[in-house]
Amino acid sequence: MTFNVAAIRAQFPILSREIDGKPLVYLDNAATTQKPQCVIDALVDYYSTCNSNVHRGAHRLADEATTRYEGARDTVATFINAAARDEVIWTSGTTEAINIVAHGLGQQLTSTDEVLVTEMEHHANIVTWQQACKVSGATLKVAPIFDTGELDYDAFVALLNERTKLVAFPHVSNSLGTVNPIQKMTRAAKAVGAWVLVDGAQGIAHGGVDVQSIGCDFYAFSGHKMFGPTGIGVLWGRQSLLAEWPVWQTGGEMISEVSYQSAKWNTLPYRLEAGTPNIAGAIGFGAAIEWFAALDLPGLQAHERSLLDYATARAADCEGMRVVGTAPAKSGVLSFLLDGGHPADIGFLLDRQGVAIRTGHHCAEPLMNRLGVPGTARASFSIYTDLSEIDALFTALEKVKSMLA
Repeated sequence: MTFNVAAIRAQFPILSREIDGKPLVYLDNAATTQKPQCVIDALVDYYSTCNSNVHRGAHRLADEATTRYEGARDTVATFINAAARDEVIWTSGTTEAINIVAHGLGQQLTSTDEVLVTEMEHHANIVTWQQACKVSGATLKVAPIFDTGELDYDAFVALLNERTKLVAFPHVSNSLGTVNPIQKMTRAAKAVGAWVLVDGAQGIAHGGVDVQSIGCDFYAFSGHKMFGPTGIGVLWGRQSLLAEWPVWQTGGEMISEVSYQSAKWNTLPYRLEAGTPNIAGAIGFGAAIEWFAALDLPGLQAHERSLLDYATARAADCEGMRVVGTAPAKSGVLSFLLDGGHPADIGFLLDRQGVAIRTGHHCAEPLMNRLGVPGTARASFSIYTDLSEIDALFTALEKVKSMLA
């Protein structure tokens, strides 16, 4: 069966918008995805029919809100093949999820330990470990990449040793689209006894994430990158680790007993979820996952590959255009430069034609420095992107080139 892009697009109200009288061409999906009507409906329905705080409520609204909220946790656990629902910790997004691990790790590292990351990290997967190492005196190591944006796997393995306490790397590079061999990397890290955290912010929306198959210890991702609301995310971790992990924040919900002298922490998952949670966000994210899980996964993945192949071929024929990031394994990201044009100017001129992209260093400044560029213009695709939108991008780029000439 052919993947029906038109039927998917019809479920996203915002895609019918116009910008300055031109149809919106939304190519900024690596920053955030748009939301299908079912997710919008789930948010409205919660606030309209059962808005209440969750847990311990002695009334119907609280019971209904709790059922939906905890049901969303079950949906996430099933989607990523978690061993138990208690391994799913709600967070505000990928950044907070990584910070929970880094905060706890900083209390366990010693001056003889090492943390290993790669040259393609988002700032959230660099600065967190910098701080953990600063607190503990541990050393942060960085595995190199090739000029194509592909990981130098041999160099990565060479940096692993008995001092490596944790290895953190992205499933997919947000700025280049490089897809890392995360199972292979995880096996290598586990062979030296290291914990493994995968930054799944860019990987989760492409489906097929199975934390058991990956073999990692932590997998972090955000709702808004996968057709869900902003302000909600997940830290998945192995139950044996999370049950003893140092608490992230203290307050309500995460305690089981409190006196003026001491406190005892709650059981998982609540011991790592302090305060009133983002109830609506969790419910909306659950709706997004249910919607996504019902799609034809092989079909949508084939569609995404065809989009990247087509855009890459168009880029090869576009005079003065240089693609940044040409690893053999990529997702739907096309980072590029144009002769004579600053990325910010390219983005502005494209916006005037209704084409939405992202420009800058994409929260990956060390990576841009490694590649010798000030930043890039980045077009990123999703399952609702169609080939006509890629044509619209390149038509608009021709006009941009004439303006920059």
